[in-house]
Amino acid sequence: MSPRRTERLAGALFLLTHVTSVGAVLLYGPGGVDPTRPLAGRTAVLTGALLEVVLAVAVVGTSVALYPLVRSRAAGLAPAYVATRTLEAAVILTGVVALLPVVAVPGSADPAALDPGTAGALVGLHAWTFLVGPGLVCPVNTVVLAWLLHRDRMVPRVVTLLGLVGGPLIGLANLAVMSGLTGTLAVAAVPIFAWEVSLAVVLLVRGLRVPEVAVASLPRGLVAAAP
Repeated sequence: MSPRRTERLAGALFLLTHVTSVGAVLLYGPGGVDPTRPLAGRTAVLTGALLEVVLAVAVVGTSVALYPLVRSRAAGLAPAYVATRTLEAAVILTGVVALLPVVAVPGSADPAALDPGTAGALVGLHAWTFLVGPGLVCPVNTVVLAWLLHRDRMVPRVVTLLGLVGGPLIGLANLAVMSGLTGTLAVAAVPIFAWEVSLAVVLLVRGLRVPEVAVASLPRGLVAAAP
């Protein structure tokens, strides 16, 4: 696959992460992020869980797609980005597995027969994975990628600054939620949302500005197919 196609794939995957994450939250109902409130019905929760599985795959996919394009510029940061995105996806999937027993039994259309205490604990576990994965791990990989792209001017500075500001901001906001200092602060997610959407647009429309020395060190298949 050529570098340009790889960039477009990464951009499309970034957009897919937002579509699937927002869709899952809406389908779960208020109980998806607040364990004190009820979940939506079985079909809605199962569909939301499927979207979260797609989300986890897309999260890893963004890092795998970007890796060959940036590894020559950051031998340590590029693998760190892949590792933290993979960790984020693993936490997301843990939450999915925790939530499914509340509404379904594998291979059966019968409702789950969990006592309220157990069901509440599993819903609470899902809420914690939502806070830890997208809430605390994602800010780390956001700063890693934003710094890598900012340092080498691979995308416009205004885009990387959104990531460098948005990552720590949402991380601190979620630490405050974890500590019980405040409730969910949706406004704190605006910069990191803008970062990922604007990066996706850059990847889809223009691509990365990879220095010639970096292009020369890309895998032979990518170099041969480069425009």
